[in-house]
Amino acid sequence: MPETKSWKDDLAIVIMAGGAGTRFWPVSTEVRPKQFLRLHGPRSLIQQSYDRVASLCPPERILVLTNERFVPLCREQLPELPAENVVGEPLRRDTSAAVALAALLCQGRFGDATMAVLTADHLIEPVEVFQRCLGSAARAARASGAALYTFGVQPSFPSTGYGYLQRGERLLEEDGVLHFKLRRFREKPDAKTAKEYVDSGEFYWNSGMFVWQTRAIMGELAAQLPAHLEHLRTALDERGRLASAERLRAAFEPLKPISIDFGVMEHAREVRCVEARFEWSDVGGWLALEPLLGRDAAGNARPEAGVQVRSHDASSNLVFSEDPEELVALVGVRDLIVVRAGRRTLVVPRDRAEEIKKLVASLPPEER
Repeated sequence: MPETKSWKDDLAIVIMAGGAGTRFWPVSTEVRPKQFLRLHGPRSLIQQSYDRVASLCPPERILVLTNERFVPLCREQLPELPAENVVGEPLRRDTSAAVALAALLCQGRFGDATMAVLTADHLIEPVEVFQRCLGSAARAARASGAALYTFGVQPSFPSTGYGYLQRGERLLEEDGVLHFKLRRFREKPDAKTAKEYVDSGEFYWNSGMFVWQTRAIMGELAAQLPAHLEHLRTALDERGRLASAERLRAAFEPLKPISIDFGVMEHAREVRCVEARFEWSDVGGWLALEPLLGRDAAGNARPEAGVQVRSHDASSNLVFSEDPEELVALVGVRDLIVVRAGRRTLVVPRDRAEEIKKLVASLPPEER
């Protein structure tokens, strides 16, 4: 693909950081959700997301979209970004609203940029491989002008917790990265269907990350969700920047909550994916974090730094605390998740970890 300039010159990056992360309660709370936590390593998940792309474009071309209540926390954790690059969504309207707003802002500030829409709460390694896949998708999206790209992750087991992508014909291999047409998006399946997907060899996990030209996504939004663009344009001033918090809230209120996958991508004209060659985890809950933790001789998982575990006849437990001076002692217990955070403690059998979300929903606001 011949180029007159580097793909990085046109790149604008959008980091989506509005999630609640309730499955990581009590460490993740409504005032400090998962993306702001140090779950693996010395940097929080959103800081790691920024670190992965900081060498690709200047801070002025990196936007963060988050819930308006998290704007101060984002600016605190990412002081490198200009304050206006952290944008607070006033209401939860799913990812189509966030993408539409980001596209309008990128168009106003950067023209027809190559937009990469990334996540703030996933773990991705190694960084060099991720950047190679991103670069390959960016070059192809630029060359096409109309293609909408996503990243497909090779499934390692038949997960019922992820959405799936069914690939179509192979298009090309560029810089060691495979490109495919995308046939369809699939919601999170039941166990039988997930196994069928994986056994077919045609399906990827949906990473929730995208690359496209600004004009391409704007064209699809205009065709499929015209009300999103119509309302959100009223929140911008004549320079294409946010006019005020009041106008943004008024623009968000009438929007239909719908994901970008099913609001736009499912019916778009030219949808492609690159096969992710990097290790990826959405770190969806405590058990998803377990492979990243250290283990003691009895098989109890815990952070390498962050909590001290003493055990007697206790095995296969997961223990977590951010406090390096925390001491958790276990006697005669197995297959538990034990989490300490401030004055809150969680104890749950590992096979009932999915019920943490139900517990959190039942808690009074001050305990969430």
